[in-house]
Amino acid sequence: MRTDRIFARLDREPEPPKIAIPRMSRHRVILFSATMAFYVAIVVAVLASSWLVELDWKVMLFRPYEQWPQMHAFLDYFVVLGQRGPTAVMVAAWLGWRSWRQHTLRPLLALGASLLLLNITVGAVKLGLGRLGPHYATRIGSAELFAGGDIFPSGHTANAVVTWGILAYLATTPRARRWLSVLSAVVALGVGATTVYLGTHWVSDVLLGWAAGLLILLALPWCEPVIARAEALVFALRAKWRARGTAAPVRPVPAATLPGVFAQRTASEDDTPVREPVGAASGPRPARGPARPPHNGPRPERPAAPPAAGRRPQHTERAPRPAPARPLGG
Repeated sequence: MRTDRIFARLDREPEPPKIAIPRMSRHRVILFSATMAFYVAIVVAVLASSWLVELDWKVMLFRPYEQWPQMHAFLDYFVVLGQRGPTAVMVAAWLGWRSWRQHTLRPLLALGASLLLLNITVGAVKLGLGRLGPHYATRIGSAELFAGGDIFPSGHTANAVVTWGILAYLATTPRARRWLSVLSAVVALGVGATTVYLGTHWVSDVLLGWAAGLLILLALPWCEPVIARAEALVFALRAKWRARGTAAPVRPVPAATLPGVFAQRTASEDDTPVREPVGAASGPRPARGPARPPHNGPRPERPAAPPAAGRRPQHTERAPRPAPARPLGG
């Protein structure tokens, strides 16, 4: 793949717009602290097998998928909006096009940083608490913790919050940020409620998934300096790669060094021309051999070629043989 053409196309694009990078303002710090408190409260409530665990069991035994079976087919497809693979590919394609148009890698790097934080934080809590899902529960009323499961918090819900919320985080205008915030909130709430309807998650799983995804979005401004350094490093490596790809012009090899080729003098050698002595022009010139006949004159006759070795000469002196005598009829 020819990357030089892609980089040349990228260089012809206009300069990136002046995008206001979100900062950790006082308002954002307050939201982050409140969400963290909510996150810790959900974990403590599940660990203590409080009223929240009772609510989990009541919703599970209610079996929403049996109460409204006509919605099952649609929600089976809708819940895909929370799966990490398909959503990451769709959002990465859109942010990749934005990076190409705006001559910046910040959208793609911000998406990568958010997904990395999501995998680390949510995955660590899932494996640490080891909660079983509703379909694998063994004892009614139990929190089903430390049983080798990986259901708490809900990965679908947290992924929906982060993947679709990153579009609102990277919006370039206030109006686009408002509309994308509403859209991502609707998708995240719908995906979380769908997992409860299908019976794949407890209610507390979904609540903790919403909080986990929101914490990652609120903490992204702390990652902006790292994202900026990573972008500068990538562009520096690109410049070095392009400089290495532009090779110096190959100098021609002198003809004297090649075997079987006579060296030719060039005008750059600045050789002094050899002058003939003054008296050399007045003296008689030496003869250059016999004069050649003109091209238009008669050509000399060629001697007759001797007979070929395989042919025999004709004998003109030999007499012809007499014809044989025929008998007379009688």
